[in-house]
Amino acid sequence: MLRIHFGWRDLENIRIAQQPEPLWELMCAVCRLQTSQGLVEFGHWRRETGQRLSRDRRASHALHTLHTLRTVIPASGYIPDFLTPSVMGECLEAGLDELRATPRDRLAAELTRFADTRPVPGWMRGPHEPAVASLKLVSDALRASFRTLLEPHWRHVRSAVVDDVAVRTRAVLGGGSAALLEGLRPFARWKPPYLDVDYPVDRELRLEGRGLTLVPSYFCWRRPTALADPDLDPVLVHPVMKQPLDIARAGEERLERLLGRTRSAVLVDVAGHRTRTTTELARALGLAPASASYQIGVLRGAGLIVSRRDGKHVEHTATPLALNLLAGTGTTFRRGSKT
Repeated sequence: MLRIHFGWRDLENIRIAQQPEPLWELMCAVCRLQTSQGLVEFGHWRRETGQRLSRDRRASHALHTLHTLRTVIPASGYIPDFLTPSVMGECLEAGLDELRATPRDRLAAELTRFADTRPVPGWMRGPHEPAVASLKLVSDALRASFRTLLEPHWRHVRSAVVDDVAVRTRAVLGGGSAALLEGLRPFARWKPPYLDVDYPVDRELRLEGRGLTLVPSYFCWRRPTALADPDLDPVLVHPVMKQPLDIARAGEERLERLLGRTRSAVLVDVAGHRTRTTTELARALGLAPASASYQIGVLRGAGLIVSRRDGKHVEHTATPLALNLLAGTGTTFRRGSKT
């Protein structure tokens, strides 16, 4: 169990990452790739990834980079913190820049801790400028692996994370930080002034006024994870509700052939919520607001979406015709409340 100690200042400084964090998702995805965990949730993704690696003309390079990462990202146990820099939003390159700038003393300390549980790979112990060379190699491996493992599925990852953020935001608006922490069940229990988190080892984390950043993650599995070093900015990465990627993709592929990729994604997103504003939709799908507005207009003209103004915002809802169309494609979704 991980016991997180809160003070009153920490309760004022709880933050929620608004978008999926590429490097945290990649850390979790590499772990999922090495195990049979989540057969329903991740089985299709593992099979599809294996097939892509076998077909891709650059497969030998992709396999090499994945092998490189597996040597420092075990399926369980300690993973060096320098692999997951500060919360950056969806900016992969900004995270990689920070990783390459890891101070040499910190890198040495984390690799020493890593060596307590398993051998440090030889490529991390080069005789000439080991920090610079090793960190560049890790950065290149992370970038290549992200493109192979996550990029084809990023839209689904983003949608699941944004939905979770909406749930957490509603909790804050309705009941403050206590309701937010209560809502982390079943993998965490709020027992003021402690948050007791399901965790593979027993440890304590004292926030001491720094607050806590919650990072929703698609590939996080069963229980949350956190940075090992208590002196770093505290984060808690936790799993989100997810639809298996093969189920989500099967229905959407049929819909895409009818409406086109962007328009079908807009319709599925709107149908999955009681109402959706243009801003919420654009954020969830990674679209420019103007593009989201245009696609909504086309769907509204086809009788698939209705819109109404609520104060400063225009809210969009899927029509019965749209819901019947989605049901016909086999597309399923959780109809939630307004986000």
